[in-house]
Amino acid sequence: MSVSHRVLPRMRGLHRSLGNRPWSLARNFSNSSVAQATWGFVGLGQMGYPMAKNLRSKIPATDSLMVFDINNSATSQFVEETSSSTNTGASVTIAKNLQDVARVSDTVLTMLPQPAHVKAVYDEFLSALSDGAVSRLFIDCSTIDVKTSVEVGSAIRAAGHDFVDAPVSGGVVGATAATLTFMLGASESTVQRAQPVLEMMGKRVIHMGNPGTGIVGKLANNYLLAINNLATAEAMNFGIKLGLEAKTLANLINCSTGRCWPSEVNNPVPGVIEGAPAGRGYQGGFGVSLMTKDLKLAIAAAELAGAKLVLAGAARQLYDEAEVHDECKGKDFSVVYKYLRLEEK
Repeated sequence: MSVSHRVLPRMRGLHRSLGNRPWSLARNFSNSSVAQATWGFVGLGQMGYPMAKNLRSKIPATDSLMVFDINNSATSQFVEETSSSTNTGASVTIAKNLQDVARVSDTVLTMLPQPAHVKAVYDEFLSALSDGAVSRLFIDCSTIDVKTSVEVGSAIRAAGHDFVDAPVSGGVVGATAATLTFMLGASESTVQRAQPVLEMMGKRVIHMGNPGTGIVGKLANNYLLAINNLATAEAMNFGIKLGLEAKTLANLINCSTGRCWPSEVNNPVPGVIEGAPAGRGYQGGFGVSLMTKDLKLAIAAAELAGAKLVLAGAARQLYDEAEVHDECKGKDFSVVYKYLRLEEK
């Protein structure tokens, strides 16, 4: 699969190409001339919940949003928050099941934890789609393996619908602030259909190439993030042990060639970066279990391509150990710094 990097034009460019017609009238989600549309969102976890809230706030008030999650408290809370008297906008309903989401929605977004969840959800979607149904757009924002994403997408397209893989970067903070970066794997003909949807929840949409390449881009990025995070933790640890003050060392790194996101934004040493998870007991942020999952997916993708990852083995072992350690499990992935310190005692 070839991967080309180009940042898509912002939504205002699309408006120009549509002759400045209102977005609600220019949508091409169905063959109906009625402006109203129904949206579906499956997966109201730490990322999906704020993404769905941003989507709901941007779609026309005449539209409706149907949500589904196996966690009933999440869907109930979502409806409660979005139906308050001060929170006007599109109506929200809770789907009874996944088949209902597929039957009534023009556009469906999914944000799910594991490949098995994605496959199970889309199998349910396929069972509900009748032959000859109006073409729907399915957008999967989950981070899963390439093989599963390609297989699911092929099955959806074979049923006459569009499917794109659009994993995200930016974490819970980006999801809440609608500043996510989406890595889009889609055919050229589907890009303009998916782009404005993603822009309601993020700041950048990067078309990586054909279906499946969005996942490849995400896994490559997160492999690098995992390594940078571990390297930052090790560098900070030995520098501090040799007498350097933590903030002084971090300031040096961040104006030198070692600068990276884990050193500058998510520094793993408590007290170095205000607001970073390390300063609040490593709570919140991107869970170490999620990083462990993404690292394993990246290793599997590299093996599929025959690409050598020299640092992968040692990094995987450390993240595996940190994930199950009593003082580290459930914490932000920068907790590997704490794990290193614990192992030295």
